[in-house]
This record gives sequence, structure tokens and C-alpha cells, in this order.
Amino acid sequence: MTTEIDVLLIGHMTVDLVAEGRMLGGTVSYAAPTYAAFGRRVGILTSAASDEPLLERLWAHGDVVALPSEHSLTYENLYSESGRQQFVRAKASPITFDDVPNAWKAAPCVHLGPLAAEINPLEMARGFPNATIMLTLQGMLRRWDADGLVKFRRWFDEDALRLIDIVVYSEEDVNQFPQLTEEIRRICKHVVVTNGRNGGTYHHAGDAISYDSIPVEPRDLTGAGDVFAASLLGSLPAVGGDVAKAVRLAGKLAACSVTRAGMESAPTKAEIARELRNLAEE
Repeated sequence: MTTEIDVLLIGHMTVDLVAEGRMLGGTVSYAAPTYAAFGRRVGILTSAASDEPLLERLWAHGDVVALPSEHSLTYENLYSESGRQQFVRAKASPITFDDVPNAWKAAPCVHLGPLAAEINPLEMARGFPNATIMLTLQGMLRRWDADGLVKFRRWFDEDALRLIDIVVYSEEDVNQFPQLTEEIRRICKHVVVTNGRNGGTYHHAGDAISYDSIPVEPRDLTGAGDVFAASLLGSLPAVGGDVAKAVRLAGKLAACSVTRAGMESAPTKAEIARELRNLAEE
């Protein structure tokens, strides 16, 4: 049974194949505990194998609707002297607007977090005309060969981007298509391009505003971009809807996230309270 929510998260959870076995991953998996830490009621719409045991780890952070699929989206990273190669080992079923429970169609905030182009951003954006919609772009920029090797996919949908309020991605995501930023910022109200420990850039109304990270000793960089995006959208009520302030706060919380591993990388309530106090004192 679905209940009223504050934030609707849409995208595939992933199974990441690591030396230790199978690990939960994906934007929804890192974003859900982040929203929960902000006190936001979360609905998670995903797709996974019907017998996927890793789904249980999401239940503590929100209301989960998992569309049954033959497989869960499964990634494996292989490393060599030439760098990292990423492979899709199995793919889950796509997610459409018709899959959204009726009780969630009035969600005030929607986070589109595709990992393998499993959604149609235009269809989704049209379905939520009254919501604040954020797209984390990385999953729309992936394609793969028959052997599963992930390569860059050039994606640009002007109609979809006009309906999306906030777009977030990293410089690394678009290093083969750097002009994408210039194209998106012409259309989208709020565009944030992250750059790891160097902070990033917030584009709005023709301005490019740099924001800082904080110096930390990183343990695991996985999920930092998802924590950043969820912290941005999740903090908007606390900062009066000021996206520039939310971006600065998200940069600090994302830095804290890399000092931990797995879903423990989500910010704590104490970290959120501290950074909100610091923001108020600026």
C-alpha cells in the first residue's frame, strides 16, 4: 500500500558486482536515506528481479514499489593499467509513468534517477506538471555493446529539459560532450555540474556560480553525486527554496559522504543540522 510522500524517487536500483559479492547501488539507493535524513517522506519506484534480496535494504528509508523483472540491473567494474571499464551484466525492465502509483502522482518533488536510460524523461516530466522535478543525468548518457561494455551515449532532449527544474551531473559524465552544459543551461532553470573535491558550478539565469567542497580524507567516492543531488532537493524547504543555498549545503554534505562507505555515506541528521547552521551564519 502506498502512502502520501514528499519526494518521489524513480530509477533502477543496481546490483554492483564486487570482490565481496553483490552490493546494493544506484541513485535511488543513495538518495533514499539522504532524503530520510532530512525528514522527507520518500516513495521509491524501481524495477528489480522478483527475488532480489538487496531490495530489503531500501525498506527502512521509504515506501518501495518494485516492478517485477527477470533481472536486476547489474554492473561490474573491471580495472586495468588503462583504467576502468564498466559492464552491464543484466538489465531490469523499463519504468513508465503508468507505473507510478496514483497516490504518488501528486508528489511535490520528483527525483528522476535513471541508471541505464530506463525512463523517458519527457514522459515523466509531463506527468508531474505541478512538481519540482530534478534529473540526475548520468544514466541517460550510457549505452553498451553486446558484451555489455558501457560507452558514452549522446543525449539531449530539449522538450524534456524545458519541463525539468534542476539538472545535476558531473564533469566526468560529459567529458566526451562538454558542450552539453552550454546547451542545457540555455533551457533549464537550474543546472549543477559537480567536480568532486573541487566543488562545482551552479548555472542559473546566465550566471555561472562556483561552490566549494570541504577538505576530507576520502574512503569511498561511490554515491557522492547522488548524495549531493538528494541533499540539494531535500534541503530546499529548509532554505526557503533558494537553490544557490541548497547547492552550497549539498556540496558540504557530499564531501562528508565520501568519508564513509555504502549506504552509510548518506548524511546524518547532525551533519545536516550543522551545515544548516553554518549556512545561516554566512
